[in-house]
Amino acid sequence: MKKLQFIAVAVLFALQLSAQQKEEIYNLQTETGELKGSLLLPESDQKLPVVLMISGSGPTDRNGNNAMMQNNSLKMLAEGLCKNSIASLRYDKRGVGESKGVMVSEADLRFEHYIQDVKEWITKLQKDSRFSEVIVLGHSEGSTIGMIAIQDLKVAKYISVAGPGFAAGDIIRKQLKAQPPFVLQQAEPILTKLEKGEMVEDTPAFLAALFRASVQPYMISWMKYDPSVEIAKLSCPVLLVQGTTDLQVKVEDAEALAKANPKAKKLIVEGMNHVLKEAEADRMKNFQTYNNPELPLKAGLLKGIVEFVKE
Repeated sequence: MKKLQFIAVAVLFALQLSAQQKEEIYNLQTETGELKGSLLLPESDQKLPVVLMISGSGPTDRNGNNAMMQNNSLKMLAEGLCKNSIASLRYDKRGVGESKGVMVSEADLRFEHYIQDVKEWITKLQKDSRFSEVIVLGHSEGSTIGMIAIQDLKVAKYISVAGPGFAAGDIIRKQLKAQPPFVLQQAEPILTKLEKGEMVEDTPAFLAALFRASVQPYMISWMKYDPSVEIAKLSCPVLLVQGTTDLQVKVEDAEALAKANPKAKKLIVEGMNHVLKEAEADRMKNFQTYNNPELPLKAGLLKGIVEFVKE
């Protein structure tokens, strides 16, 4: 009997929750196809702020997942915002998830493709009469994309979550320092040339995956942007969110962004990693959280973002 009562309560709670929020398909037509998105709406008779979420690098989908990991970080963040009367739009970027067919060839892809997509999403949301204002939130590489995209558009606020504070070339150099010294020695002249906007014809075989000819145009387009330079161009309120146990982006990145934009607010979340979950600094234990969709968001993250949005 008690078990049946528990099930009835659970069903009732689920029905109440679904009545308080609505997720609808929200797509964007681009020159190369339709980007697929999910708009999560709280139940309200009033206009609401809406947060556009931009996922990180690689094949990361609207929920913060890819084929190798499922953590639902961005989905959880959207649901948390919804419970606080904040709408959100998250989407599969070109080449990922349901937007896979929108991708251009690797040789034709540029960093600006992602920037332009964000601009068009913002324009669509600004024309939607259900929303009072548009806030942009970029996670990881999405942080850099977002801060560039909004420079020519009037958005209410900007939120960088685990956003790099240094240019792509320097990020790659830091990553290669973890390899035997000869790896960076061989890569350095290639990076220098790409940073100058020049293609490299001959690369060592062991670096071919990183510097293959078809990906070099994209790398050149990516390397010309320095996040610390770009964030200084923003006039809207800015929130910089960074976890202390993030293995991919460090607190020093947030500090670099804050130095470039002194008016920005910082939210340093103790014990939060790159997928916004509680994690130890230990590398193996940290990465275990990347594939745990049941693990909740780190406490303090949602509260800080909600407070910033509602200020």
